Amino acid sequence: MNIRRSVAALSLCAALGAAAAPAAVADDGQDGRAKGLYGAKDPKFDGVWRQSLALLAQDAVGVTPAKSAIDWLAGQGCADGGFAAYRADTSKACDPKKGEFTDATAAAVQALAAVGGRSGTVEKGIGWLKRHQNEDGGWGMNPGGPSDANSTAAAIGAFAATGQDPAKVASASGKGGKTPYDALLGLQLGCSAKEEERGAFAYTAAKGKPVANELATASAALAARGKGFVFETVGKDSGAEPKPLRCARGKDGADTPEDAAEAALAHLTRVMSDTDTHLKSAMPGAKDQPDFGGTADAVVALAAGEHSAAAGKPLQWLQGKDSGAAAWAKGDPGALAKLILAAHAAGANPRDFGGADLVKQLNATGPKPEAAAQGPESDGNGKSEETKDDDGGVGGVWWTVGVCAVAGMGIGFLLSGRKRRQL
Repeated sequence: MNIRRSVAALSLCAALGAAAAPAAVADDGQDGRAKGLYGAKDPKFDGVWRQSLALLAQDAVGVTPAKSAIDWLAGQGCADGGFAAYRADTSKACDPKKGEFTDATAAAVQALAAVGGRSGTVEKGIGWLKRHQNEDGGWGMNPGGPSDANSTAAAIGAFAATGQDPAKVASASGKGGKTPYDALLGLQLGCSAKEEERGAFAYTAAKGKPVANELATASAALAARGKGFVFETVGKDSGAEPKPLRCARGKDGADTPEDAAEAALAHLTRVMSDTDTHLKSAMPGAKDQPDFGGTADAVVALAAGEHSAAAGKPLQWLQGKDSGAAAWAKGDPGALAKLILAAHAAGANPRDFGGADLVKQLNATGPKPEAAAQGPESDGNGKSEETKDDDGGVGGVWWTVGVCAVAGMGIGFLLSGRKRRQL
């Protein structure tokens, strides 16, 4: 286990545990599942996050989510526009200082913007993000907390998903008004760092020397290109490897967000080559084992940078029957969504992901979808062939995706990742 990456995870897990809502779940009579909620596991740490990823993944592949699923997510919003990790009783007011999270709010905004019909909730969520932007241009896990790469990346994705240029979202306080990219690039390790860490991002500029964090790096690499969890690629993959930081010019860091993204991807590619194309777990106390969610985040970031060839190696590893990714994701809507989004971003078929139909599996964790688009593998009636007999088709959709997960439940994800993820 990488101790450097575990430091942020410990503090995030503690903070989430302290702020989590009660574990009570209203049952709608379907497998003990709350009405409209994806997954049967306790949602107190990741309810909003996994619901958001599930809706984004379904929408990305042409599946129209059930209205009850969208209602559940929208109903989790607080009066001021923010979102908690999970609200067991939505009639009770949220705690604006501790109970609302940037990552949950940003993920919900991206999901609700993608599925449509909830413009009021989306606008309130965007307003919440603008009000809680730090002076340095970034966002912390909670309002007023120090800016971190994952939360700032999630917020950038929310603005991108609603058609706003993140570079124009300047902080209201402080001299000159800082943008999210100012905060993000301030967390990248430059040419003064060890060669093997150059281009990586630290989770936050905490006391002491910033340390490389692969999950923060994957999230930042995606956000530095102005993308969220779901996006459409524009242009052809060059086949070239990501470009590392240029360090022979008297500067310590990247010149532009695009340069920063390239350097971050170069770092991730180096790290994954050391482990045969995957990241290792950063969860506190975890054994030396693969990090499936973080690897999926890296695939998405590489695809966003139009490095499909580089993304293909870790994607192929995730699809391999010996990797353990299928077992990791089984029955878990957030994990399934991450793999679907990675496949979608990199041009693979999530309905035949190493022989598994991820879309069918995801649909089974929640309420029955309203409709499914016909895709290349469809039989013409919205149903796929034999091993792909799921309601759904392949189709591109809105802007972005990334992530986070259940820190206190051993599920753990990212950004791809984030406070609830494997940071």
